[in-house]
Amino acid sequence: MLTKYLPLLIILVLAVIIGSIAITLGTIFGPKRSTPQKNTPYESGMVPYGPGKRRMHIRYYLIAVLFILFDIEVVFLVPWAVVVRQVGITGLVFMIIFVLVLEVAHIYAWKKGALEWD
Repeated sequence: MLTKYLPLLIILVLAVIIGSIAITLGTIFGPKRSTPQKNTPYESGMVPYGPGKRRMHIRYYLIAVLFILFDIEVVFLVPWAVVVRQVGITGLVFMIIFVLVLEVAHIYAWKKGALEWD
């Protein structure tokens, strides 16, 4: 039974070995001197201005969380659409319930103004 997982184990071991070799070689042969010019951030060829860390409005984080929430919907809908004929009417009912719950969340966020971009 465990012989089915042997190729996966070999790939995992090879990935760890190759990753360790790459990091070790970079540490040994890589540049060691740090200069102020090397430490400056690069922004599309323009000279950066202002501090590197700026305070962000909470609205950006809220939009990111909402994007993840509705992106998860796609993660569940696409595989379901592939096997929709095999799951039958039961799968259809459960997916309708799932989409309705997500739509309630979407309407709630919309009514609260979370989707407004000012």
